[in-house]
Amino acid sequence: MEDTQKKPPHVAIVPTPGMGHLIPLAELAKQLVLHYKFFVTFIVPSDGSLMEPHKKLLQALPETVSSIFLPHISFNDLPEDTEMEARIILSLIRSLPALRESLTVLNDSTRLVALVVDLLGVEALGLAKDFDVLPYIFFPSSMMVLSSIFYLPVLDETTSCEYRDLPEPIKLPGCVPIQGSDLVDALQDRKKEAYKLIIHNTKAYNMAAGIMVNGFVDLEPGAFKALEEGVQGNPPVFPVGPLIRTDSEVDWSECLSWLDRQPEGSVLFISFGSGGTLSREQLDELALGLEMSGQRFLWVVRSPKKAANANYFDVQSMNDDPFDFLPKGFLERTKEVGVVVQSWAPQVRVLNHGSTGGFISHCGWNSVLESIVHGVPLIAWPLYAEQKMNAVLLADDLKVALRVKLNDKGLVGSEDVAEYAKGLIEGEEGKMLRNRMKDLKEAASVALTKEGSSTKSLAEVVQIWNTHKN
Repeated sequence: MEDTQKKPPHVAIVPTPGMGHLIPLAELAKQLVLHYKFFVTFIVPSDGSLMEPHKKLLQALPETVSSIFLPHISFNDLPEDTEMEARIILSLIRSLPALRESLTVLNDSTRLVALVVDLLGVEALGLAKDFDVLPYIFFPSSMMVLSSIFYLPVLDETTSCEYRDLPEPIKLPGCVPIQGSDLVDALQDRKKEAYKLIIHNTKAYNMAAGIMVNGFVDLEPGAFKALEEGVQGNPPVFPVGPLIRTDSEVDWSECLSWLDRQPEGSVLFISFGSGGTLSREQLDELALGLEMSGQRFLWVVRSPKKAANANYFDVQSMNDDPFDFLPKGFLERTKEVGVVVQSWAPQVRVLNHGSTGGFISHCGWNSVLESIVHGVPLIAWPLYAEQKMNAVLLADDLKVALRVKLNDKGLVGSEDVAEYAKGLIEGEEGKMLRNRMKDLKEAASVALTKEGSSTKSLAEVVQIWNTHKN
């Protein structure tokens, strides 16, 4: 082996499947190479879903960021109804032999100092010891969700019922109380494979030398204080966010020029993320509610599916024309106040636009952070994964969102949609949420300044890595 001590520090990043995991890791990689002169290699497991969006994103990064795509993993032995989280975790576990090979090559040819995995990839942390590299987790969600991970083994051992049946809310250190039914989706059935895998996963978190969180101290001061003090025996936590996309690769000037013609703060943006979908019945209720509200809107619509996370593994699934599923005459009746686009819009640019006054969101963490950075209050409409927990944080703790309620049919009714939309854009409560969101926007901006808490936090991690193998 060559003398690697004179070489620049090199970090291996292993994302688990899903663009929502990859996007903030790509932003982290940019920080490491542009500000700290690191080299980064992404080692990407493949679960057989379309990898083109992942490749496109990674190819656009600076040249000191390289990527290796591991061989496709087969899931032919799994039942068709295997949960999303189980598939994600298994894609990593089944890729471990190939990951080990890639790390061997990388370790022989570079000064490899750290292995960074995301929240569902912690099974890979065991490899760090074999290569004398530092094991780190990048956590692309809230500190409340991170706190729940350290609390979960206790909850698992001290309760026997389903968490949704717990008579009292759960009190996580430094967080607002949360109902058991609002915990992560995969924890809602204790008999399923996903639950067992996640319980196993949580116990591996303590193998990490540190956990970087895509958030900032002033966003969740109570949760951070508890994590910093290690009240649950957790590794050191480093808030390094908000790390969000800074631009969109496509201009899509049509919807942006429409926004240019709208009054300031008057438009409600509706998007359920790259993986989220609504049922046919819910699509109807949302459309009729928007029409009833009379508010201006920009709606990213996808074809309806039964499962809320149906597009998670196939973000470019566009087999059907979603416009065919809208209520008859809806587009014609709303053409003066609304624009409907198919499947995708430049979300960062829309949220940054002065005409955007509110955001109906599925509460995926990337969307939450983008909303905070651009100061746009939300209507929280969680669909899957940890999104209900994020909705609790936004509505009950931060008070920057209205959270939707389901009717007895399990739907958000059209009249309620109209009420939320009017309340957010025109109402007194909307004004209060907007003012609170402005404060968070300022706090997010300060966290990323030269002397800001997140900048210092990342610099601390970098210092630890820099001195390894030196």
